[in-house]
Amino acid sequence: MSVFIRRCVGVILVLLGVMALIFVVLRIIPGNPAAVLLNEHVNKETIERLTASMNLDKPVPEQFLLYLQGALRGDLGQSYYMKQPVLSLVLQAFPYTVKLTVFAAAFAWLFGIGVGVISAVHHDRLPDYLFRGVSLLGVSVPVFMVALFLQYLFYFKFSLLPLVYDGTLVSMMLPAIALGWNSAGSVARLTRSSLMEQFNESYLDTARAKGLTSRQAIFRHGLKNAMVPVITMLALQLSGMLSGAVITESVFGIAGLGKLALSAVETRDMPLLQGTVLFSALIISLGNIISDIVNVCMDPRLRV
Repeated sequence: MSVFIRRCVGVILVLLGVMALIFVVLRIIPGNPAAVLLNEHVNKETIERLTASMNLDKPVPEQFLLYLQGALRGDLGQSYYMKQPVLSLVLQAFPYTVKLTVFAAAFAWLFGIGVGVISAVHHDRLPDYLFRGVSLLGVSVPVFMVALFLQYLFYFKFSLLPLVYDGTLVSMMLPAIALGWNSAGSVARLTRSSLMEQFNESYLDTARAKGLTSRQAIFRHGLKNAMVPVITMLALQLSGMLSGAVITESVFGIAGLGKLALSAVETRDMPLLQGTVLFSALIISLGNIISDIVNVCMDPRLRV
């Protein structure tokens, strides 16, 4: 319980750090957001009135304290461009990003673990070389290249899947594969190396001495121990998926957090960008805590 409390305190400190960092960075960038919202022909007095109404005329520490007070109440401010509460916009977009991330993670984990296990079991043979090449390709190719290639292959070439997301599960397949492809390659490589480390452990010799075949011993005992570092990596990859969702959601027309953040960057909408970054940091931190809990359940030695 004390470990869990320390992790929760750590999450709070991380969120405060993220909040302060994004707040300061957005305010040292040259340019006035009020002037961006208005056109260049508006007079100076109008820009100054809008700047004051947005609290941008106050010192940065005072602006941060006001923002922090609002965040503690659940108020992340109002979008400059969309004229709606930031929290409402984030909660509207969040389900789309969750759906995309869940499907991408499912593809990455199932495909990556499967490829890694097959590669480890057949190490230094043809399947191993083949799947190592596939995993290397997954790590090397960027998300936007995978997305464009999938669109060309499955829509323009064979007309099998929709070009963009239209709300159906079928249309989510291409975005999920594009977002999860890179993670699948990393998972496959780590699964292979972690599982191969277990091959010479004494507990597998004991299992084989009790009558299990080598593959039975590996799948019943070795794979469980090999999954501990893989599960930690899976949780950390959620951050990569959330950041990669910016490109994936833009290419496939998904109205999620990534597309919302990109819109905030284009319009210099500071409250909206702060809200999306803070919300993403919260989800990633919670994912790391969940991974720690799962690891402890799988390996009781980690409790001490």
